[in-house]
Amino acid sequence: MFVPSLYREPDASWMADLVRANPLALAVSNGNPGESPFATHLPVIGCPESTVEWPADLVGAMLVGHMNRANPHWRALDAAKVILLTFTGPHAYVSPAVYDTTPAAPTWNFTSVHVRGLVEKIDSGEDTLGVVAATALALEGRFGIGWDQSGSVDYFRKIVPAVGAFRVTVTSAEGMFKLSQEQPAEVRERVRRSFSGSGCGRYREVAELMGQLPGR
Repeated sequence: MFVPSLYREPDASWMADLVRANPLALAVSNGNPGESPFATHLPVIGCPESTVEWPADLVGAMLVGHMNRANPHWRALDAAKVILLTFTGPHAYVSPAVYDTTPAAPTWNFTSVHVRGLVEKIDSGEDTLGVVAATALALEGRFGIGWDQSGSVDYFRKIVPAVGAFRVTVTSAEGMFKLSQEQPAEVRERVRRSFSGSGCGRYREVAELMGQLPGR
């Protein structure tokens, strides 16, 4: 990912926060020679068995994910040693009308983290069950309304043979936090205020991040 220096993360911890808050990743890996890359949207969480704290740059962090074994991407992981996981955070369209200046051009404020790592398939059915259960527990805890999975473990066991789970050891990560840093302070503040008053939740989330930028 090309990240202009102006848009690099203000604090490396922002990358870990974005990954945790936006676990639906786009997983991309190469197939066999001559094939197009494979891309699959799937939830990715921190490895529940890992005792290593995520460092600020995420290098060395352990992640886990899973996909349908019928997905050709699953077979392609046999040939792939490296996987790219892209996580998208809050984003919002910026109308030039907000700038109150001419000339101006529209743009898009957005936040994203690209994680590269070594991928390892999980062969054990019990370990795969563990990934499925841990993922459900993590997502319900963050986004759900208190669902208790204990009554569904037997169902999990039935579907696990069709599930392919994997681990990723992070080797590098890049974050891009494009939040109007290229604009003068007064214009950036107008954009932030516009977003904070929006009826769209992700626009308000962008405004919150803009309010956390250094130098405000």
